[in-house]
Amino acid sequence: MDPYDVVVLAGGRGTRLGGADKPGVTVGGRTLLERTLAACPDADRTVVVGPRRPTARAVRWTREPRPGTGPLPALHAGLAHVTADTVLVLAADLPFLTPQAVTRLRTALATAPTSVDAVLAVREGRDQPLLALYRAEPLRRELALLATEHGRLENLPLKLLTAELSAHRLELADAADCDTWEDIAAARARIREHGHVLDEWTAAVKAELGLDLDVDVAAVLDLARDAAHGVARPAAPLTTFLVGYAAARAGGSPQDIAVATRKAAALADRWAEEASGGPAPGQPPTRD
Repeated sequence: MDPYDVVVLAGGRGTRLGGADKPGVTVGGRTLLERTLAACPDADRTVVVGPRRPTARAVRWTREPRPGTGPLPALHAGLAHVTADTVLVLAADLPFLTPQAVTRLRTALATAPTSVDAVLAVREGRDQPLLALYRAEPLRRELALLATEHGRLENLPLKLLTAELSAHRLELADAADCDTWEDIAAARARIREHGHVLDEWTAAVKAELGLDLDVDVAAVLDLARDAAHGVARPAAPLTTFLVGYAAARAGGSPQDIAVATRKAAALADRWAEEASGGPAPGQPPTRD
């Protein structure tokens, strides 16, 4: 697919959060801004419109002339730094947006007729113009027309922008945003649910440590279980630490991690077999 840039709108007044800095609020130990940025790691250029904040990856910062005057001036300021033909426009409060969802938007626009200006995410029947992929030139043109017609972009409703664009709609379950403290509480509770907590914790640790690699969580947990049962409980965290250290020394690739994990798992099996009297005569150990 064609390259794309990202503009993240991270200003606003946070009025529904009592004036709190919404992009800086944490969910699962990571700010909403960081969680949003994690959904588009392959963007050519990432522009954030808002006050500077710490981010794990490099972004280009900018501000609209009069902060707090709505999304259209902020979008216009961000577009000034966009060079790609397509631009992903995001609000900075999308804690569950995934790279897979972004890929769906990109695929939809790439396969649409050239007359289509944008693909808008839809959630619960409502368009999400701040979770959408646009062709950059029609977006710039429409902003310019609005500025000419109204004499300004400040404080204009966002719906004026999309009303004149030819857009496809795409239902996205990952489009949930966080406008209120109730939304924040619900997001924080969701990541601690049984089906999400390990993935969320792994993603948070990787972000905190600056790691960019795939982790076979099931293999690591199996190794920890084998070490705990076959050796001693404290062997579980110690073994996983040593595996990570060995993989890092070998180069740190997913293959290096897999090799180190297999070796340690086989060793744990041998310990367990010895404790139980060893394998039956003529039978090989459980693992190579």
